Amino acid sequence: MTFADLGVAPDLAAALAAQQITEPTAIQQAAWPVLIAGRSAYLTAETGTGKTLAYLLPLLSRIDPALTVPQVVIAAPTHELAVQIQRLCAELTRTAGLPVRSALLIGGTSVPRQLEKLKAKPHLVVGSPGRLRELIALRKLKMHAVASIVVEEADHVLAQQSLADVQSTLQAAPRDRQLVFVSATVTPECTAAIESFAPDVAMVATRANQVNAAIEHLYLVCEQRDKPDILRRLLHALGAARAMVFVHRSETAEVVAAKLGHHHVAVADLHSVRLKEDRRQAMANFRSGAVPVLIASDVAARGLDIADITHIINLDAPSASLGYLHRVGRTARAGASGQAITLFTAEEEARLVKRFEHELGISLQPVHLREGQVRPTRRPTPDP
Repeated sequence: MTFADLGVAPDLAAALAAQQITEPTAIQQAAWPVLIAGRSAYLTAETGTGKTLAYLLPLLSRIDPALTVPQVVIAAPTHELAVQIQRLCAELTRTAGLPVRSALLIGGTSVPRQLEKLKAKPHLVVGSPGRLRELIALRKLKMHAVASIVVEEADHVLAQQSLADVQSTLQAAPRDRQLVFVSATVTPECTAAIESFAPDVAMVATRANQVNAAIEHLYLVCEQRDKPDILRRLLHALGAARAMVFVHRSETAEVVAAKLGHHHVAVADLHSVRLKEDRRQAMANFRSGAVPVLIASDVAARGLDIADITHIINLDAPSASLGYLHRVGRTARAGASGQAITLFTAEEEARLVKRFEHELGISLQPVHLREGQVRPTRRPTPDP
């Protein structure tokens, strides 16, 4: 199937082709007829399958450029994800020649500057939940003509402190607005919250809660104190062209970045930096390939779509299977393959390896480092 077969307008289809996107993915095919008809929907699919385009294409197609008021509002939990979505929207509309304006409204930036953006009368806005709520309360973000609201990473947003901000945004819009919730994972709590907002929501799912089969899963057991040095040796042994390293704490990110830097390994630290401009620069350096390693937390990496990530390294092991699913989904995108390597302590190994294998339907293979190479480790034979 092509985008033209789906019903996407020729100018938008041509804009996609300019980015070497010529065939809609399964979630894009499933979402189009639901969203173009104006129905509320809960879109779930594994990471890397094009969920952003799955809602952007029909919602852009429904915008009336003659109405110089916001018609689509997209709420994203992190600044990086909001920036990514708005850039994609701006690039598509510019390449397609569509007279549709978009604006980015996120916290940590000047409110007066964002008010200037709103004076340009954008048709679509992308923002962080808190800043959207703030601008609505100031009566600067007009919601009376908003026809569609998107909540990205819904399983995270609806379970965190952003819930109240999202509720305020939904309440400010017309009652007949279309609601679109997007997530790579499905949880009973999230589903219940979504159904309370949109009782007639359509479930549009393709392989949700499944791990990409093109990912190889490895793990290495070591002492907690040895992890930074093991990471350095792993990166060298793997020849990692572009790796994401996940940690829990800012202190760990700072230590790891310093140790890798001491050994002349260029690192972008997305987790411990606080200033928005520093985070933007870290992302730019990693995306461009100027640095091969990005250190991030689960929250910082939510929804990020970064091309050609070859390796995911869990320096701090995720405590839940869904966390593992979100992390490893950053690699093996668009038909590529990838590796995920988790550093466990002996206690974590006993507790988590079997859980991940059972709940996610994957096989984690033990490895060790020897003479600068990653070598397989024989798993102990269970007692008869």
